[in-house]
Amino acid sequence: MDDNILNWESVEGSPYPLGVSWGDGKRAYNFAIYSKHAASVTLLLYKQDQWSRPVYQKSLDYLKNKSGPIWHCRVALEEAENAKFYAYQVGGPSPAAGFNWHTFDPEKILLDPYARAVFFPPDFDRSAAINPGSNAGRAPLGILLDPRACIDHSEPFKLPHHESDLVIYEMHVRGFTRDPSSEVDEEHRGTFRGVIDKIPYLQELGVTAVELMPVYQFDPDDGHYWGYMPLNFFSPHDGYSSGTEPCCQLVEFREMVESLHAAGIEVILDVVYNHTCEGNQLGPTYSFKGIDNSTYYMVTGDPNYTYSNFSGTGNTLHTANRAVRRLLLESLRYWVREMHVDGFRFDLASVFTRNSDGSINTTDPPIFGQIAADADLAHVRLIGEPWDAGGAYQLGRNFPGTKWMQWNAAYRDTIQRFVRGEAGNVPDFMTRIYGSSDSFPDDLVHAYHPYQGINYVTSHDGFTLYDLVSFNHKNNWTNGHCNMDGHDDFSWNCGWEGDDEVPVEVMQLRKQQVKNFFCLLMLSEGTPMFRMGDEFLQTQHGNSNPYNQDNETTWLDWQRLEDNHEIFRFFKMMIQFRRTHLSICRSRFWRNDIHWYGVKRMVDMSSESHSLAYCLHGSSQHDNDLYVMINASSQTLKFGIHEGFAGQWMRVIDTSLDTPEDIVEKPSITLETPYYDVGSHSIAVLLRS
Repeated sequence: MDDNILNWESVEGSPYPLGVSWGDGKRAYNFAIYSKHAASVTLLLYKQDQWSRPVYQKSLDYLKNKSGPIWHCRVALEEAENAKFYAYQVGGPSPAAGFNWHTFDPEKILLDPYARAVFFPPDFDRSAAINPGSNAGRAPLGILLDPRACIDHSEPFKLPHHESDLVIYEMHVRGFTRDPSSEVDEEHRGTFRGVIDKIPYLQELGVTAVELMPVYQFDPDDGHYWGYMPLNFFSPHDGYSSGTEPCCQLVEFREMVESLHAAGIEVILDVVYNHTCEGNQLGPTYSFKGIDNSTYYMVTGDPNYTYSNFSGTGNTLHTANRAVRRLLLESLRYWVREMHVDGFRFDLASVFTRNSDGSINTTDPPIFGQIAADADLAHVRLIGEPWDAGGAYQLGRNFPGTKWMQWNAAYRDTIQRFVRGEAGNVPDFMTRIYGSSDSFPDDLVHAYHPYQGINYVTSHDGFTLYDLVSFNHKNNWTNGHCNMDGHDDFSWNCGWEGDDEVPVEVMQLRKQQVKNFFCLLMLSEGTPMFRMGDEFLQTQHGNSNPYNQDNETTWLDWQRLEDNHEIFRFFKMMIQFRRTHLSICRSRFWRNDIHWYGVKRMVDMSSESHSLAYCLHGSSQHDNDLYVMINASSQTLKFGIHEGFAGQWMRVIDTSLDTPEDIVEKPSITLETPYYDVGSHSIAVLLRS
């Protein structure tokens, strides 16, 4: 190239890619940030231990450093003076009428939405981002690092992909190993490396995917332990790393993913793209608000209630805006390409169907089409929570992501009601066991698959499985705060409220009910998911919404594994039973392979019925036949075996029996009569020999 030819980008910078990139043989940084409405943008670079006074400052000239709505510049390494952190200050017009409600404040230090890692200075202060004036030295900063130097870019382990054997384990990274009873190295407790230390446990349990509650960087100063208040969509949460080096959270997250993959376990991230931690007009200005408020958020046009609140947390991301969709798509690609995750569970995914005015686009919300058409996302697992806090409920065919999997709350509610003994639920109960074909129809028009429904009885949102059978009432008073919001479970305390001085017979019934719930989960068509700790009766002492409890309330108590090892054994063997019997977990609905019965030959669908039986034929799947009898009543029922003859059937599961007879690996008890007595509140499963 002629040395006299000017390369514009080397002087003015490039509008792509957004964020920070390293070019010219690593001799310069390129910075790019989207702000359609900004009037001024200033780039700030900081050295270590100098977080309030920038070592480099550049005011961008729109005649040189702006292309369309993107501001950009190039900074040579020698100009940067070994800076380690960066941020922006952005100025613009005052709040305008209607939907251009601006919140520019040129005094505020703003985090780049595309930062790959976030640093919180020792004097970080959330209130400084809320109150008037500068928050210099107290604001989160982007870390100036080259991810290529942090992350090993060699070929990853072969990515696992499970089909009929997919069993999802919902996990909170910190809560999983934070308690000393986890017996992981002290410096690893509550971190990505703590998860690595527990991989042998996950393998023994038999789960094939972990769904991690949010691991994106969230505000460490607002008390939201669960992580559903994201600050940034590209950076792993710094509190989940065991070290303090700039690359640490990136390196340790990737180590965790690769280790789980080596164990054959998929990694699914619970992601929050419907709102941020900046909240409403009373919340902090960390990033999006100060960069371009009306681009990033849905605003109402009402100066008294500025933000649409379809998330229930104060604000709603403006996903109808193409710049916001671009941000989310690039975030998803990053976690797939660079971090090698296997899929995403989208919190309050119905927000994606909202138009700018809050109405719902029922025909073709753009973001779903963009995700479907993206080559990097075509192969990943996509799971939607098909509702939002604004009243949208789009379970099954009503959800625009036709190939997505979905959290099936209808399954949760029906199973909870039936197992606790509510009458009149048999028809709906049959539909849920069958794979919720009412929501996921496999007719010519829709052609859904039963595995698209994520079946669950409990999740992070609500009671633990043990608390579901131990409390009739929420006990959400913790540390002087009452958190009464959240899902209302259909619980039953088995005749004794709480966990103090529980009679032996009540505890026995509780364990039996826990086994019933999990037995049904593993026998139902659809994809099963359960929450961490349910396999050893983890309790939150009746707290159904401990989103702000970073303490023993939410940390797994691993001593309970020792105390309730028979429950762990039942869970482990039920998972293995499901994975062994391919007739249960199919790509298509059971159709003619299932025959429904009652205690007698016909199903009792009366309003007082508490029982159901069915025979699932397995020959089409090269499997044995199963005969399942379910008794949710308070009395023993004598079920007739209405297929084959007595000598053909062997008992494999009876939840009323003590371990090890409650579930056996090699059944040896053959029925001698065409009847089986199913105890109250129990389930029995027979295997045709």
